[in-house]
Amino acid sequence: MAFIGSHVSVAGGLWLAIERGEALNCEAIQIFTKNQLQWKASPLPLHVCERFYRSYRESSIHSIVAHASYLINIAAPDGIWEKSIQALKDELERCEQLGIDALVLHPGSHRGEGTERGIATAVCALRRVLSETEGQRTKILLETMSGQGDALGTTLQELERLIDGCGAHRRLGICLDTCHLFAAGMELRTVDSYRRLVDAVERRLGLDRVGCWHLNDSREPRGSRKDRHSNLGEGELGLVPFSCIVNDIRWEQTPCLLETPKADDGDLKNLALLRKMRGW
Repeated sequence: MAFIGSHVSVAGGLWLAIERGEALNCEAIQIFTKNQLQWKASPLPLHVCERFYRSYRESSIHSIVAHASYLINIAAPDGIWEKSIQALKDELERCEQLGIDALVLHPGSHRGEGTERGIATAVCALRRVLSETEGQRTKILLETMSGQGDALGTTLQELERLIDGCGAHRRLGICLDTCHLFAAGMELRTVDSYRRLVDAVERRLGLDRVGCWHLNDSREPRGSRKDRHSNLGEGELGLVPFSCIVNDIRWEQTPCLLETPKADDGDLKNLALLRKMRGW
């Protein structure tokens, strides 16, 4: 079965995210290992890593995914590029210390330089980061994007080019975000359209590259290129795609993580809905 869960806060201590995940009966969680709006963070003390790792192993949570800082832009045509490389390496090191196997990363924005140049710049960054973190186990999961602004990763073809440009490196995978896919123009609202998406992922990237799903309804219509998340069933997507995902045996033990609004017990309601779809 797919591992159902949500993004949870690390406020007060990284290990508290695990307690929060358990309180929601999550099977998987997503966290930030540092403030996502800051470039730098203090090194992780050994006792923090040990406490986090012990809490994780003693919990009922099967999988933890980290999300990289929103500031990182590996496709940037300016000084942010080198800063992003160092920040990404730091994020991977933090994951390594905490025993986290996957780090979700936005593929970056070319900032008006064009998709071709943006992909080349991002590939160069990824190749360097992978080389300089050789021996680590944490995978980088490139997230599908909504197409807002100059973002890369709006299509499966772009993700394919990024991964192929790195020699199909074993530590590169993808994160499929339902809201982003829909906003970028992908139809997902029927069983047949969901099957077509999965077939396209298998053909272009291979299903083994899918490290996690982000489950979000969309406040905006298909093709809007706007990243506006909504609670499941309250947006333009409806419930069909989410039922397809959590019942698809191809996503056995794949984290399926909510990034839906937190207000009014949003996580509790959305998780209950996913469990009902899955049958328990």
